Amino acid sequence: MAKVALVGAGNVELTRKILSDLMSSPELAGSLRVALHDIDAQRLATAELLSRRLNAETGAGATIEAGTDREAALTGADFVVCQIDVGGYDAALADFEIPHRYGVRQTVGDTLGLGGIFRGLRAMPVLLDLARDMVRLCSQAWLLNYTDPLAMLCGAVVAGTPLRRVAGLCHSVRDTHALLADLIGRELDDIDFLTAGLNHQAFVLRFESGGQSLYDELDHVMAADPELRGHVRAEIYRRFGYFPTESSEHAAEYVSWFLPHEKEVLRLNLPLNEGLRRRLRKFDAYERLREALAAGKPVLARWKHFEMASEVIHSLLTGTPREVQLTLPNDGLIDNLPASACVEVPALVDGAGIHPKPVGALPVQLMALNRSFLNVVELTTTAVLEERRSAVYQAAMLDPSTSATLPPADIEAVCDDIITAQAAYLPGGITHGGAGR
Repeated sequence: MAKVALVGAGNVELTRKILSDLMSSPELAGSLRVALHDIDAQRLATAELLSRRLNAETGAGATIEAGTDREAALTGADFVVCQIDVGGYDAALADFEIPHRYGVRQTVGDTLGLGGIFRGLRAMPVLLDLARDMVRLCSQAWLLNYTDPLAMLCGAVVAGTPLRRVAGLCHSVRDTHALLADLIGRELDDIDFLTAGLNHQAFVLRFESGGQSLYDELDHVMAADPELRGHVRAEIYRRFGYFPTESSEHAAEYVSWFLPHEKEVLRLNLPLNEGLRRRLRKFDAYERLREALAAGKPVLARWKHFEMASEVIHSLLTGTPREVQLTLPNDGLIDNLPASACVEVPALVDGAGIHPKPVGALPVQLMALNRSFLNVVELTTTAVLEERRSAVYQAAMLDPSTSATLPPADIEAVCDDIITAQAAYLPGGITHGGAGR
């Protein structure tokens, strides 16, 4: 039996999607062992009830176990799906409220900016421990990580542990391809895409049909629609020549040109503090699912496409070939980004493994954007691996939006305040002002 360990299984909407896919697959009937792990007992109990209900609805014949002992969940696993949220809502609230007092605007706060930096600082120690446990307990397993920020967390695992079978999963490329096909009125299967870069800052490098670029068609559609032109994505596309994969509210946080400027926030209708609203919507979805379970309603999720972890697991187990966009170590995949980075590229997944497709060099302007993004990623990772508070300051000072808003002394002060509020989740060297330059 193939063992799938879900770490952070209390993220029940994602657990529901992944298990609905796997348990509905006839090829996997009777061959799945599901191990659920979470530190929240109530959410773990909900995930277990959900999983057993899905098993009954599908007749999958899966073996299901649940517990708060992570080592038991990992032992003998073939796949470890990570979907944790270190610190939960209270920590996320501090990510927004403390910078707000200093005049720093944020939208989603999960990738760059002060929110992304501190989300990474909280999650990295847990991911590193998880990866080290995997080396001991399931050394051949794949770590499939959904937890943001992907570039930081996947990179930290590669830099700080011997584990190399790590892949980050994000829906943004898939969603962007669907959006572009819809905008120009073509079927998705008729379009040839090549998209690459960093997670949350990748670009559609090839957008073609029959060998002909479709960017002219996109330009025509956008020229006729002022609303389409009035978004951050459109601004970046117009100035850098390639369509970005991330939503406007995300993309605004990765550059210096929008959030620090009130006029731009109003002109582009940027949704400040959107990350907190998204979390509240997730709480609502969790309660609705609990109500459905209590009422005995069907809970099987039926989607047009497999969830991404399900695609990877299904292809590796059955040999069904699929192209999946993944964040992977940059082992010759993008020539002009650092070898130490984890990059987002298309990969063929089949019974023989995960085979990323080399992209070559990015256009220089896209490489430059990614490079400024990686400055923050690398320094945040350094702060954890070396337990060095000065690297937290440096990450924030090199963050485009934060540095365009605050002078260095205020950047250090806001970091100090967040460190104090979140000390329980951070490495001791950071909370106690670890020395070093």
